[in-house]
Amino acid sequence: MAVHGRFLKAAAAASIIAVVAAGCSSGGGEDGEQVDAGTSGVGPITFAMGKNDTDKLRPVIEQWNAEHPDQVVTLHELAGEADAQRDTLVQSLQTQSGEYDAFALDVTDTAYFAANGWLQPIQGDTEVDTSGLIEAAVDSATYNGTLYAVPQNTNAQLLYYRTDLQPEAPANWGALVDSCKVAAEAAIDCLNLQLKQYEGLTVAATQFIHSWGGQVVGSDGKTPELDTPEAKAGMTALVDGYKSDIISMKSDGFTEEETAQAFLGGRSLYAYNWPYMYESGQTDPTSQVQGKFNVAPILGPDGAGRSTLGGYNNAINVFSENKATVKAFLEFIISEDVQMGFAQESFPPVLASIYDDEALQQEFPYMTALKAALENAQPRPVTPFYPAVSKAIQDNTFAALKDQKTVEQALTDMSAAIQQAQ
Repeated sequence: MAVHGRFLKAAAAASIIAVVAAGCSSGGGEDGEQVDAGTSGVGPITFAMGKNDTDKLRPVIEQWNAEHPDQVVTLHELAGEADAQRDTLVQSLQTQSGEYDAFALDVTDTAYFAANGWLQPIQGDTEVDTSGLIEAAVDSATYNGTLYAVPQNTNAQLLYYRTDLQPEAPANWGALVDSCKVAAEAAIDCLNLQLKQYEGLTVAATQFIHSWGGQVVGSDGKTPELDTPEAKAGMTALVDGYKSDIISMKSDGFTEEETAQAFLGGRSLYAYNWPYMYESGQTDPTSQVQGKFNVAPILGPDGAGRSTLGGYNNAINVFSENKATVKAFLEFIISEDVQMGFAQESFPPVLASIYDDEALQQEFPYMTALKAALENAQPRPVTPFYPAVSKAIQDNTFAALKDQKTVEQALTDMSAAIQQAQ
């Protein structure tokens, strides 16, 4: 991300005021029990984040450090793989270490860290105003009714469609199915998405269940709610779409990368994928669809569907001794200029107003569709048992796709596995 001279001076001043005024001394123990972690205050902090996206944060940290020489933020790069990132943080936090004052968590990890008492609740002296942020992003950082992190950036899958073959996006899932005859005439796949047995399959399954009005778990993050007509309808649409090759049967071996290769190579009419594919399609000289595609929200039975949320949530280590500085730094990250910088680097911001910027919409035409998708997005299950829940979704969805289980049996077994995971 380019460092812009207009990077927030006012926010820097506001942050200093917040740091002087803020202070807190609560900490955390096992099972979310709050314990005393010592005096919280102002001073240097370390921010930990997976190395895949630290290039987006480095200019932000440089700007902060220039404005706050007595509260320098040191960036600590974690591994690129989500499991390795989680393991490093867990090992540190289990010793009640404050070596990482703050850290960027995948949206699916926030509840697990909160349930273990490792995160400072974003309330009281560490309260941050999140009223201007994307609502679904805030929901992803909320566990048992308490906000435990501040969303940093977000993401939602979009429907990519070939405008040379399909000038307008289908109005709903049924219209997409009907339009697949266009793909057949062009001798290409109709729709590609991620059905390989990994986290992408969890995203796909939850998107179909949510888009048809169902839920995977209840608001407590624990109780399965898959025994409903809506959940069955969503899973049925996914499975039937795959078995009929509306969703290309090749997709059972696809991650995001294979999906991008197929669509950008001109081999599919539609694709579900994250916004990063838009820029590749317009600028990559090997793209076969440059200037010949557009994006819209993913689809449900009656119109736009409910995309599954991605992104990072920034959390305060309950054992940090400089929580006031952490709070001010997290506020700085969600300031207008920083969030605009994220948008200009195709790193979807969480500040809702950014999506209405006309100049940004002209530079990044997908912004309008992405805002619509985010406004209707839904997080994956917010549960401290997420890895086991995700495995239950993946295993049973894949079995249904491969005709090893009926949809009904897959949902029943998914519910049982979710319950056993707790």
